[in-house]
Amino acid sequence: MYGKGSWEDGNQSSLGEFILLGVSDRPQLELLLFVLILISYTITLLGNTTIIVVSWLDPHLHTPMYFFLSNLSFLDLCCTTSVGPQMLVNFRRIHKSISWAGCMAQLYISLSLGCTECLLLAIMAYDRYAAICQPLRYTAIMSHRFCLQLVATAWLCSFGNSIVETILTMRLPRCGRNQIDNLFCEGPALLKLACVDTSANEAKLLAGAVIFLLVPLGFILMSYGYIGAAVLKIHSEKGRIKAFNTCASHLAVVSLFYGTAISMYLQPPSSYSQHRGKIVSLFYTMVTPMLNPVIYTLRNKEVHEALQRALKRSVTAQGI
Repeated sequence: MYGKGSWEDGNQSSLGEFILLGVSDRPQLELLLFVLILISYTITLLGNTTIIVVSWLDPHLHTPMYFFLSNLSFLDLCCTTSVGPQMLVNFRRIHKSISWAGCMAQLYISLSLGCTECLLLAIMAYDRYAAICQPLRYTAIMSHRFCLQLVATAWLCSFGNSIVETILTMRLPRCGRNQIDNLFCEGPALLKLACVDTSANEAKLLAGAVIFLLVPLGFILMSYGYIGAAVLKIHSEKGRIKAFNTCASHLAVVSLFYGTAISMYLQPPSSYSQHRGKIVSLFYTMVTPMLNPVIYTLRNKEVHEALQRALKRSVTAQGI
């Protein structure tokens, strides 16, 4: 399809660098996004680090729910750190470049963490199902060893799958094209640079989206179907409200994450809208990780009490 010269041009560009166009055609928007992302990144660091530290230090939070929540917070920290600093730097410089190795790492890490979050949210739904529908057997079902196995499986499967996707995407010949019309290196935007037929890559991307998005989402919906039926059988109104509150935060996070991820990956890259893609990418890489700790702590009395105990210990220690 392409001659030797085209292939060599593709290889040469792959060994150089990429230009992240972002919103460089709108300098005022760049300045606004710089401020907003800086604030968002700072809140994400503070909020998720607080959840991790409090969950680790407070014995009252040594439960499966907060073990999974700590993993989600760590995942969100990694996700925003993998793209946030690069965005902030590029917003403030004229030459908005990223090396080939940096782009590959960014693509691999963002794909891996996205897949991990899909599986982790499904695991958290199962934890809520076990707590509400099997309360007498909950401790036996969600043992510490089983929780570790679930989380380890989620991380390993996601990072293993993303190796294949990253290699297939980065090996595509681009015939000298190196300008990515996005804020960071992302699969659909990189496929747009290819100068060969990308049908096989699109099929692989769609298959991965079905496995890591639709299957876990189906499991989550099924779990909450059982949870809803169990909650309706609770005679006490106070008991129903308590059960609902334990699930409301998780459902909010699921809606935010899956809504944006599905709109991005469950469509052919050939119909990928660059402007909409930038907004969606920004939302699930920077905004959602910022909102997650807020959602989980806003109505969570256990976290509030744990924070109060931590503050009291800190004040007492300083007084001593």
